[in-house]
Amino acid sequence: MEARFWGVRGSVAASGPQVARMGGNTSCVELTSQGHTLILDAGTGLRGLGERLLKAPPVNATLLFSHLHWDHVQGFPFFAPAYLPTTALTLYGPGADGDVQLRDVLAKQMEPPNFPVPLAAMRAQLQFRSTRSGAPFEVGPFRITPLELPHPQGCMGYLVEADGARFAYCTDVEVTTQSAPTGLLHALEGVDGLVLDAQYTPDEYQGKVGPPKKGWGHSTMIDAAQIALAVQAQRLFLFHHDPGHADDVVEAMAEQAKAVFPTAEAAREGLCVRL
Repeated sequence: MEARFWGVRGSVAASGPQVARMGGNTSCVELTSQGHTLILDAGTGLRGLGERLLKAPPVNATLLFSHLHWDHVQGFPFFAPAYLPTTALTLYGPGADGDVQLRDVLAKQMEPPNFPVPLAAMRAQLQFRSTRSGAPFEVGPFRITPLELPHPQGCMGYLVEADGARFAYCTDVEVTTQSAPTGLLHALEGVDGLVLDAQYTPDEYQGKVGPPKKGWGHSTMIDAAQIALAVQAQRLFLFHHDPGHADDVVEAMAEQAKAVFPTAEAAREGLCVRL
């Protein structure tokens, strides 16, 4: 199983030389195994992934949505494979009625005056399905376990197992080792790769710099490192970088996280990891 990062920013996309090393696109991670493609979230990073996938048509992929906030769905209208009839996409929305909610959100963001092209213009074979926390399911070689995460209006993390490796994607979560939901730490024990929200510094979270961020649904890089240490993860990828953080800030945060968990690193666009 390989993981490739196509978007690592949170809240809103960023651009400019100050974010060129980490990248400015919002959340999108690709997992591949045995010829199958699994896509985690449809932030603006999805556009670049779509261009790459078109180099080897036809496209057959599964998209898992953590939640439906704008920065996690806004890349979908620009996903070029979705406009081709030869493409087959299965889209999983979080929650018992996630299929209905996901279709509704994707359709509404493409309605006038928001966007000139409706969802109906996508000629791909689109299948909408739901995920429920703690209810595993299989897609090709992937065994996927949804994990409910604390975030305003909810969020779903995903534990993905394939080829003897385990990869956890936990974006948009406000969590510490003390506040972690029942079963979450157990589910993450020994994962080979852990993607974890680390948007804020402790000073930002506590309000020593700007307004306090407690209750906003995001963690600090120290919280993320302590979680990784507690579950004995093999590698930690700090994720959902604040759009206001220049690369130098993100790298400094990663260095502080390494002091707690030595194999911590900042997720960056283009990073490819074999698990």
